[in-house]
Amino acid sequence: MNKENIKKISTFGFFAMTASMVMTVYEYPVFAQSGFATLFYAIVAGVFWFIPVALISAEFASVKLWPKEGIFSWVSKTLGNRLGFLAIFFQWFQITVGFITMIFFIVGALSFVLGKPEMISNPMLYFLSVIVIFWIITISQFLGTKVTTKIAKVGLVGGILIPVSILFAMGILFIIQGNPLQIEFNISTLIPDFSKVNTLVVFSGFILAFMGIEASAAHIDEISNPKKTFPLVMISIAILTITFDSLGGIIIASVLPPDQIGANIGVIDSLQYLFKYTFDTFGVANADNVALLTTKVFALVIALGVVAEISAWVVGPSKGMFLAAKRGYLPKLFSKTNRFDVPTNFIIFQGFLATAWAAVLVFGTSGSGNMSFLLAIGLTVILYLIAYILFFIAYIVLITKHKDLERTYQVPFKKIGKWIFAMSGLVLSIGALLISFVPPSSLHSSQKSIYLILIVVSVAVSVALPLLIYEFYSKKEIKKISELENNKK
Repeated sequence: MNKENIKKISTFGFFAMTASMVMTVYEYPVFAQSGFATLFYAIVAGVFWFIPVALISAEFASVKLWPKEGIFSWVSKTLGNRLGFLAIFFQWFQITVGFITMIFFIVGALSFVLGKPEMISNPMLYFLSVIVIFWIITISQFLGTKVTTKIAKVGLVGGILIPVSILFAMGILFIIQGNPLQIEFNISTLIPDFSKVNTLVVFSGFILAFMGIEASAAHIDEISNPKKTFPLVMISIAILTITFDSLGGIIIASVLPPDQIGANIGVIDSLQYLFKYTFDTFGVANADNVALLTTKVFALVIALGVVAEISAWVVGPSKGMFLAAKRGYLPKLFSKTNRFDVPTNFIIFQGFLATAWAAVLVFGTSGSGNMSFLLAIGLTVILYLIAYILFFIAYIVLITKHKDLERTYQVPFKKIGKWIFAMSGLVLSIGALLISFVPPSSLHSSQKSIYLILIVVSVAVSVALPLLIYEFYSKKEIKKISELENNKK
């Protein structure tokens, strides 16, 4: 494929694809469980973790002589091939779990819309619903990046920006009219109690909300003027995501009692409550029925936004693994593409892994929808944080040992800024990784032991897998490819 055909993503298309990876409405209820402290968590996680990831990714992506392969090339060039493979592996592998987290919300939304609670309560029906939705979305991505960006644009505007704007408007109306609120707005409720373990556990959920902004770097060669577009998109999304997540969590916490904020579809419950209040305020006849119908429509619209997020993730990290396969890290089977330049073999393999995770998460938790959702979130956070720890260490090596490499973008505030962003991101990543093993307080005592066993076993297997692949396959294949290239010279 020639370079003229590669540049096919507009600036807004790239913005939509990247934003769809991190701007999610379905996580607002998780934030809301922190009450007014949501603002504290979102600002701290956003300023000291999310913004460093965005800015450092922009600098990494602008290094002139490096392959434009995202975290795979960034870590490989600084820490070596083995750790480069581990970084791209975990950036990709976490999403095979993350897909299920997202689809749990879609199934919950459909269960609400159709009035079929058995879609969640019946483990087999729950599992089948998850995998059918997942495979439909996956197969749709075989038509190439153009289709992905179209879905991302529609999903971002229709499934995120519009419903969130309406949620905010109704929430503000509810607050300014003097209704009793479920939380208090003062300093004591803003600052969490750090003596409690759960305070730290909650913080990892906010880290999860901001994960993924660097994953779109694998598409940097497909956008026009990347040295300006990439950092601009990164910084814009960082600001928008911090703002939206803060307000979304606070509005839900203000409206719904804490014991009514479900981790899965709490945002839908909040919408229904606010629609009823708004329609009553403006004297709409049959406000209850109209609110229910309107909420069902919005549940489908928000689900569309999640579909856009899944679509972006299907082709994002998988492209990085496809590039790794071309370099010999994986069997050649995974380096083959269709006529739309989509690595279909690898995406199908990715789909089978996601299906396996769905089985583990649904049947391993006896069909408990809330526990499945929380376990999927915890496992996603841990796996992805391994990649981020390597990411930040790689950046420290870049700014200490490769200062002379030419790049078109630099993290602001010179040397001290680089170190502050790198160290704050690294420290928070390590801390969030450790506390992610602690079972959420919302689980019953009988569920906490199952949660801990499943997450420890899953992480152990996940870490061993790439190490074994590299040791017994990748090293040999990379050596063969290197020898062939040297012989050609």
